[in-house]
Amino acid sequence: MGFIETLVNFLLLAGIVWLLGRKMIKKIFKSRRERINAELDEAERLELENGSAELCEPEPEAERPAPENAGNAALDELREKFNAEKMRIDSDYAKKLEDIRRESAFSARSRAVAALCEKIKVYLGSKPQADRIRELEPTIASKILDNLKLTPGDMCYLMRHDVLYVTLTSAYELSNDIVEEVRAKTLKMLDEVGGKPSLWVKTDPELIGGLRLRIGDTVYDGTVANRIYHLERDLLKRPLPDNFDGESIVADLLEGIAATEQRIDVFQLGRVLSISDGICWLDGIADIMYGEVVEFDCGERGMILDIEPERIGCVVFGKYENIESGSRVRRVGRIASVPVGESLLGRVVDPLGNPLDGKGRIFGAPKRPIEYPAPGIPERRSVSVPLHTGIKAIDALVPIGRGQRELIIGDRQSGKTSIIIDTIINQKGKDVACIYVAVGQKEATVAEIRSKLEKYGALEYTTIVSATASSSASMQYIAPFAGAAMSEYFMYSGKDCLIIYDDLSKHAVAYRELSLLLHRPSGREAYPGDVFYLHSRLLERAARLSPEAGGGSVTALPIIETQAGDISAYIPTNVISITDGQIFLETDLFNAGQRPAVNVGLSVSRVGSAAQTKLMKQISSRLRMELAQYRELATFAQFGTDVDESTRRVLDSGARMMAALRQRRYSPLPDWKQALLIYSVAEGFANGTPLEGMEKYESDLYDYFGSNCRDIVEELKTGKKMDPELTSKVKSALTAFTEDKQNGYSA
Repeated sequence: MGFIETLVNFLLLAGIVWLLGRKMIKKIFKSRRERINAELDEAERLELENGSAELCEPEPEAERPAPENAGNAALDELREKFNAEKMRIDSDYAKKLEDIRRESAFSARSRAVAALCEKIKVYLGSKPQADRIRELEPTIASKILDNLKLTPGDMCYLMRHDVLYVTLTSAYELSNDIVEEVRAKTLKMLDEVGGKPSLWVKTDPELIGGLRLRIGDTVYDGTVANRIYHLERDLLKRPLPDNFDGESIVADLLEGIAATEQRIDVFQLGRVLSISDGICWLDGIADIMYGEVVEFDCGERGMILDIEPERIGCVVFGKYENIESGSRVRRVGRIASVPVGESLLGRVVDPLGNPLDGKGRIFGAPKRPIEYPAPGIPERRSVSVPLHTGIKAIDALVPIGRGQRELIIGDRQSGKTSIIIDTIINQKGKDVACIYVAVGQKEATVAEIRSKLEKYGALEYTTIVSATASSSASMQYIAPFAGAAMSEYFMYSGKDCLIIYDDLSKHAVAYRELSLLLHRPSGREAYPGDVFYLHSRLLERAARLSPEAGGGSVTALPIIETQAGDISAYIPTNVISITDGQIFLETDLFNAGQRPAVNVGLSVSRVGSAAQTKLMKQISSRLRMELAQYRELATFAQFGTDVDESTRRVLDSGARMMAALRQRRYSPLPDWKQALLIYSVAEGFANGTPLEGMEKYESDLYDYFGSNCRDIVEELKTGKKMDPELTSKVKSALTAFTEDKQNGYSA
């Protein structure tokens, strides 16, 4: 009934609208129809006129066909462009096809290995093979007892308890001789330290064959099931053969099986006490160290982050929902590490090195631990090679050198990430690998950064490590350390690398979350007391190595987000004291149109002019002083209108220089262009140019020197200090350029 009433009301409303608005609707459609008909008539008239003109009038001189040679040249140029584009497309297609073939071969091999291991289990579980394996039990027991020893964790356990539990497990019922041999060995070993054993003998058919002895939380595994487990992992870790065909893969698998060694696997086991919010509390594995990796029964992995007398705190990298209380956890025996190397360039990965860009797996990458000692003083050398950002306000006033740690600090939406992107783009062709670590950023922001880098050809030498805001706190915590490990690969290989941490404010928040979940006491501003050590051990890994240590460098540009420009807060002051200077971006300058909004007064580089070319050092030596004087006078001048002539000249010159330091995004400049512009403005050649015309003045200046003063440009590109002769040439060229502009010159 309600539906019928709604339909009737709708029809009544539609009828009322039609009755009241039909004249207006008719008028609108009538005017549109008349306008369309008029446009069609006009188009038909023009077409007729053009047709008659082509039939009657001779061809104008300007429209006659060009000479045959000119046409051939244009055709050849077009053909060359077409061939180059075709070669590029063919190369990209071949590369993508190779990646698809490699991914298919990898998947096929994974399935083959899984099927092979299942068949091996069935084969070895059959009666004839089981009897042969049982004959090896005394030999396996002897090997286990030869490796048997008490760990420091076992000794600590015996200090609090008299009994150490020993469990002997096999696939079949063991003979009394083997059981008594194990009992005698463990009793003798424990008598030496004043302990008593408690031996338990069990059977588990899933072991297929062999023996497993557990003493305390240490396991000595000589079972067939454990060997098959390691065989499967070893086969999957082998690099793919050059040929992806089935015969090559099978031959490689057989070679891997033949290379498998018989061994007694020794590891420690623990159990999960509780799990919540990505934090897992463990019992056992008493000998584990900080930063080690553990593996859970479900296949997820975690990292030890807290060690207490009665329990161990662990952060889970994957989905902690798959972990249950009481489940087993295994000590892997290595520090957390990530893949590194050239194969990661051009890729977007998570903090564990897993690809996120849909381009397939990363093959053949070596690994480095995420936590690694920083280079010592003897391994370092002074920072003296500039790392040009391509940004005038930075390269001239706050220069950055290779191996330096320069903080970029400012409020939200003040242009911090824009500086980073321009810096990465400016490293093109300079043999500098770049690593961008996104911590707590939006996924859309990371995707936009990737597209910009790809657009300007910078992604090919850049690795993006993404731990977005949707990632767990543990992934955000290890992301900067993973990026540092990737950068160290290039440094210790003798290459230069630039790494950006965007940003360490969110990294500190992630660490605070983990620390509070681990029940650590909160400190100043609710941050744990060791957050300073957290960032110091991260940033100290950036350095410029001596030739004896490899000669490479890592330049770190951490980003800190402030609240309302407060650089005296806890985290900003921590990172300022760790780094070699800071670039402070002021929101008021940004809103006033001064972009990049570098505050000259609060920005500093402790490396200074040592990280500049001699040309830039010579030209920008007095720039900071003049801009500081301008800022001071501008502050006082705003309270009054009457200023003397000298003050007016300082204000005009400073305002013009500030306008000259403005720069558009994604347009980094080479060092010689920056020096030329600053010199021309500082020497007064741009005094006749209005502030709003400085951008046009800059582009005209570059075009003029590029066209008419190539010899001067070549000398400036060397970066050497201008001698009197070159100074005279530059001044003469600037004078000529100024006169041309006054006469209406336009590049």
